Amino acid sequence: MKTRRLGRAVTTAKPQGALLRVAAPLLVALVGLTVWYLLAETSQVSKAFLPSPAAVALRIGHDWASGALITPTLITLGEAGAGCIVAVLVALPIGYAMVHSPLLAVALQPFLAASQAVPAVAIAPLLVVWLGYGTVPIAVLCALVVFFPMLLNVVLGLTSIAPELLDAAALDGAHGWSLARHLEWPLASRAVLVGLRGGFTLSITGAVVGEFVMGGNGLGMLVSVYSNTLDTAGLFATILVLCTLAVAIYAAMLAVEHLTDPEREKIR
Repeated sequence: MKTRRLGRAVTTAKPQGALLRVAAPLLVALVGLTVWYLLAETSQVSKAFLPSPAAVALRIGHDWASGALITPTLITLGEAGAGCIVAVLVALPIGYAMVHSPLLAVALQPFLAASQAVPAVAIAPLLVVWLGYGTVPIAVLCALVVFFPMLLNVVLGLTSIAPELLDAAALDGAHGWSLARHLEWPLASRAVLVGLRGGFTLSITGAVVGEFVMGGNGLGMLVSVYSNTLDTAGLFATILVLCTLAVAIYAAMLAVEHLTDPEREKIR
């Protein structure tokens, strides 16, 4: 009887937990919109300084219907996606190599840490000199921005595996590729996917920064143009689209994590 009751409690808790994860952010968004509306409509703040939520919503609808937002959004997504793919292809093997080679880890760690002290805005002009303008340097900048968080999570996931499991697998004859495929990567997948989630979300920032410095036709270009022309409604509209993209990517990566590892919900 106790087991059955516990099972029912678990099954009913999961939908409640999922509902809470949806309702809580929506409640925060509603509070933020309410505060924004009150500041814009009831205070003495100029509409040129703080447009109302309704004005921004109308601007988003107009620009989306006219295509002024669709193409820049797709361009920014393409740049961010290309950068993430490059970062994944580099971070995963380097992280694996660092875990299995202490000498390589000691040799690379100071340089990886030092690379995080250099802001993306400072790297962008160098990429212009080396690669010119366009999508390629922006994608490279995105890759540089998201590479380090991905690498750290790869290393964390692989080093968190219990040594006893690795020793037992080695005694059974598993080594090299078979050990990595059947034991190491499956056990490290949760940490790796968390790193990918953060990296893919952060890639939008890398794309926007790249467009600020290296030009382009994405959402970063729109932010720059609207800022220079003091078009606050357009600026708010573009920023909200960027926020929506980040949230959508974050939610998509959470869905991937759940599909690849449904048990993660029971542990959280």
